[in-house]
Amino acid sequence: MQAVSFEEVLEHILKKDTRYHRDAYLFIREALGYTQKTVGKETKGQIKHVSGQELLAGVRDYALETYGPMAITVLEEWGVRSCQDFGEIVFIMVEHSLLAKTDRDSRADFENGYNFQEEFRKPYLPKHKQARYLLEAKTKTTRA
Repeated sequence: MQAVSFEEVLEHILKKDTRYHRDAYLFIREALGYTQKTVGKETKGQIKHVSGQELLAGVRDYALETYGPMAITVLEEWGVRSCQDFGEIVFIMVEHSLLAKTDRDSRADFENGYNFQEEFRKPYLPKHKQARYLLEAKTKTTRA
């Protein structure tokens, strides 16, 4: 019996679920590798399972490193608008045996991630606009 390739499985996913662009799945796979290498440095080079929160941090760092100020635009083009979308992609890939999970992993790990505007847009704003952005964010938080 011949093994099914990543690309074949991805084609199957994309035919059934059109929420996310093909590149979003490829990006998650690359960001996972990036995250494992980063976490691996902390664990003396051993590849270990990463948690949802570790993956979210790695995804953010990889997106910023790869796409810079265009990161949020690229992600939105792929249908990714929140950390929950990253979780959906991860678990779709898990359900199709493209990624593995532990019993402790769940979609909920991605629910309370970070704010996309703050993480992907704010770092590229001029300093005077960053201060105003923080003030507006605090004002919204105190009103809620």
